[in-house]
Amino acid sequence: MKNKVPSLLGQCVRASVTFMIICGLAYPLFLTGVSGAIFPDKSKGSLVKVGNKTVASEMVGQEFTQDKYLWGRPSAYHYNVYVEKEGEKYYRDGEEFQGLSSGSHNYAPSNPALKDRVAGDVERFLKRNPGIKKEDIPADLLTESGSGLDPNISPKAADIQVDRISKASGISKAEVRKIIKKNTEGKLLGVFGNERVNVLGVNLDIYRNLLKR
Repeated sequence: MKNKVPSLLGQCVRASVTFMIICGLAYPLFLTGVSGAIFPDKSKGSLVKVGNKTVASEMVGQEFTQDKYLWGRPSAYHYNVYVEKEGEKYYRDGEEFQGLSSGSHNYAPSNPALKDRVAGDVERFLKRNPGIKKEDIPADLLTESGSGLDPNISPKAADIQVDRISKASGISKAEVRKIIKKNTEGKLLGVFGNERVNVLGVNLDIYRNLLKR
């Protein structure tokens, strides 16, 4: 029995080391190599460049508030966009910056804070988009995503902003819709998920269009 204990211990150690090498090193390196070869852009974070400068990732939303750009979904952390005042960092609405974060408020439907936030968002949207009725605002423009960093909105949520974008940017409605269509992704395999518009992609194309003027 005494001789078997060291033998079993040795087997356990060897098995542990072997699986650590296979699962913790070899397999991840193999997947990294394969993904880098098949999906070079996606494996590096789907980074977006303007000229030689990396400005964003297609997978992470940003906060846009100007009328000439497409707006995304509300974010509990304002997509981590902040301004500095007297050495302190604040979100654009004046709240103190909480550091790089993701997530949502996760309020219950009965929570007064949720009702106040949605009411405020509805008021701001209607003020900046005259002619739009409250009941016509798509739900995704009033609801936070689970991560607070969702880069996409629905085609309906994009289309309802066309009039404002066109008027503020000077780009024709037809051209704005063309830009939105260019940055719209269809259902996976034509069946799974929903059509979605990448907000960053639309706004980069609007920016490039304005530079040509």
